[in-house]
Amino acid sequence: MTSMGRIRAIHVAPEQGAPTERVDRVRAFARRGLEGDRYCRPEAGADDGHEDAGTFADRDGSDLTLIEREALEAVERDYDIALEPGVHRRNLTTEGIALNHLDGERFRIGEVVCEGVELCEPCSYLERHLAENGVREALVHRGGLRARILEDGVVTVGDRLESV
Repeated sequence: MTSMGRIRAIHVAPEQGAPTERVDRVRAFARRGLEGDRYCRPEAGADDGHEDAGTFADRDGSDLTLIEREALEAVERDYDIALEPGVHRRNLTTEGIALNHLDGERFRIGEVVCEGVELCEPCSYLERHLAENGVREALVHRGGLRARILEDGVVTVGDRLESV
């Protein structure tokens, strides 16, 4: 059985700690990340240094992060914490698909093929960054998914996200 959802928002942050920027489309590079994002690794042989990489740059599977719009709505409903678009620091906001079920699975976002690597449990960095007590607790088991990009392509708001 195939599960299907949609991409509702795309956010990238150019460097660690920088505010995320909303974009309508982004190029995804296999085993590197999203163009313009702090986690995007340079091409093999490029001498970039990757100084502005994010906290999890050395963690395999940090090419792309996703979070469910429904989880954000639940955090607001259950904890009275409204997370503005992009402040959750995840790249893609989805709708209509249970991301936890894609952990260890392959899925397609438009033309891009990915593999779920691990659940994106909230960290203390996020709570400190937002200066919002309770965010970490509110996002436990609904903080999204960390994924590896397997095939290059472009991700656009509105793209289908489906398991393969």
